[in-house]
Amino acid sequence: MEKQKASILKFKEMKKQGKKITMVTTYDFAMMSQVDKSDIDMILVGDSAANTMMGYEKTVQIDLDTMLVFCKAVANAGKHTFLVGDMPFMTYEINAEQAMANAGRIIREGRMDAVKLEGGERIANTVAALVRAGIPVMGHIGLTPQSAAQLGGFKVQGKNLKDAKQIVKDALALEKAGVFAIVLEAIPSPVAKIITESVQVPTIGIGAGNYCDGQVLVIHDLLGLFDRYTPKFVKRYANLGEEMQKALNTYANEVREGVFPDNEHSFSMPRELVEQLTDELKTEGIL
Repeated sequence: MEKQKASILKFKEMKKQGKKITMVTTYDFAMMSQVDKSDIDMILVGDSAANTMMGYEKTVQIDLDTMLVFCKAVANAGKHTFLVGDMPFMTYEINAEQAMANAGRIIREGRMDAVKLEGGERIANTVAALVRAGIPVMGHIGLTPQSAAQLGGFKVQGKNLKDAKQIVKDALALEKAGVFAIVLEAIPSPVAKIITESVQVPTIGIGAGNYCDGQVLVIHDLLGLFDRYTPKFVKRYANLGEEMQKALNTYANEVREGVFPDNEHSFSMPRELVEQLTDELKTEGIL
């Protein structure tokens, strides 16, 4: 049976029914073609493309036009999976008008079903404006990579009483603003549990424990394709990086040894036609 594309209403039903939501981050047509045939419910075209696809150190180094390239590529393959596009750094912070213009591009040009913004109470008014304009919004709190420098780097957030309270307040503010889901990144499991039980919208965890309504991982991390660094919360379900190295080395060796291409991977001509071609090339002075 063909996979049915999930909807925002479906995600809310899944939360009510206690069914976990599955999500991965991906960025290109080939990878999305595989995801779209899988059991994954939702994908994020993340600004982590800056790291994984472009080799930058920080997610803030990717701009909107570049993000749109990745969004379009994913949308070309993502016919049966709910698509969320990240809003890059400084595309929504100035004012609501700026946010609406840029979010509109992600929805219209990038063909995403929703956008994701980082931040809690401080961006609640912007989120509300986007929702009023008819743009579905996913929130993102806890460790927010775009503002990692302010948070003291890439480390767990909400470990003390003050910070934990603020993260809960951020979640409630985003729910009130109208988000359809909230990503909880790198926060203690008990804090994620409190939030998940306190909001009516699904929570999607990444390094936030098993109490969340769903989970998200970067596809390159879970498949073992990106080894620059591996966060504590990443579980590898395959080691395709090693498999790729084996395949590439085998290919290189077969080319050098004259094993590839063999007859199976080559096109032939009848011998008499080859002889006729050779004779005519010589007769006409071409050879």
